[in-house]
Amino acid sequence: MGVLDGRTALVTGAGRGIGAAVAEGLAAEGATVLVSDAGVAVDGTGHDAGPAESVAEAINQRGGKAFADTTDITDFAACEDLIARAADTLGGLDVVVNAAGILRDGMVFKMTEQDWDAVVAVHLKGTFNITRHAAAWWRENRGGQYRLINFTSMSGLQGAPSQPNYAAAKMGIVGLTFSCANALRNYGVTSNAIAPIAGTRMTQGIKGGGSMDYSDSNVRLSPKNCVPPVVYLASAQSDWLNRRVIFAGNGRISLMSNPVIEREIVSASGTWDIPTAFAEIESSFKEAILWPNIFDKPPAK
Repeated sequence: MGVLDGRTALVTGAGRGIGAAVAEGLAAEGATVLVSDAGVAVDGTGHDAGPAESVAEAINQRGGKAFADTTDITDFAACEDLIARAADTLGGLDVVVNAAGILRDGMVFKMTEQDWDAVVAVHLKGTFNITRHAAAWWRENRGGQYRLINFTSMSGLQGAPSQPNYAAAKMGIVGLTFSCANALRNYGVTSNAIAPIAGTRMTQGIKGGGSMDYSDSNVRLSPKNCVPPVVYLASAQSDWLNRRVIFAGNGRISLMSNPVIEREIVSASGTWDIPTAFAEIESSFKEAILWPNIFDKPPAK
């Protein structure tokens, strides 16, 4: 008996890496899974049915139940067909996991419009396309325990310097996730995001990764280590958890804080003059910003 027996799931980007590990993990716990992957290269070019078919076949050979799909998630109408087909093929649609992604890295002053558009189209628009049609299906089929699980990234949460397109899309996914959490909860849907860290083909090009060893030999960064919190979110047991980001990987599962007011200055009159605002901002905010993220240099001792 698995914790997801009787539940159904659609996973995008499920032909390789973290998406494949998620699809296999959900199936191992009893879910019937639609493995969706267009089989593109890391930069989004090409098309290959092989990855999705291979993962689905592996699941079925291990006694699970899976079907393969190669929908282009950047196509709005095609995603509408995919959701309808998924619900029909699986016998319902309890869980949607948006894990598809591509990379086209470059510093912001060198990035082309094409590279920006391609990455945003897959990550942000693709997540919207799937979510929009799944949400419509959930609204029409109320009464379930539905789960929307979107993949964000520490690249967005921390601001990777060579990934402005990827970072922007991934932070956009956080906003979409939070909006869906507020909009869909009355239809039995929870909406959360996963920020993973794992060694995949998308991390193979990382140079000078600091203390991180992204090689296949580092079991701590196996994509499988990102799966347990996804399985939990996909379960009926997680109905209390909504509008949050979960970090997963490297032996850690972390609940990230949602944006909150850290410090605040208030004018008694309701207005500010420039000199007073300058003085109050520096005296109240400056000491709170010491070493905000992993890309900053530590403060001098």
